[in-house]
Amino acid sequence: MGALLAAAGVALGAFGAHALKARLDTEALAVWNTGVQYHLWHALGMMLVGLSAAIIPDGPWLRVSGLLLLAGVVLFSGSLYVLALGAPRWLGAVTPFGGAAFILGWLAFAVTAARAWSAT
Repeated sequence: MGALLAAAGVALGAFGAHALKARLDTEALAVWNTGVQYHLWHALGMMLVGLSAAIIPDGPWLRVSGLLLLAGVVLFSGSLYVLALGAPRWLGAVTPFGGAAFILGWLAFAVTAARAWSAT
């Protein structure tokens, strides 16, 4: 899933840089680029979660972490993408939920790491 998210992030970044550059104003393009940046960072996080699952196969918090990071990409980056394309401003209310999902996803990953560390 992380690799697919990364591929989508690269494609969306290229789309913004080439197809949208002439169509969006500077502010909208900055919003798009913020969405891409968080999308790509959290795609890498999803890959980290996936690789960690090979080491910690029975990590319930690891699964929670992956799901929250995925939800964060959809809610945070997704809302920024549609806002940049002209969606109604009230959709910006979704963005903080995506940010909260990112934070909770990383905290769930930290719980996994702490439990794995204490088990050794």
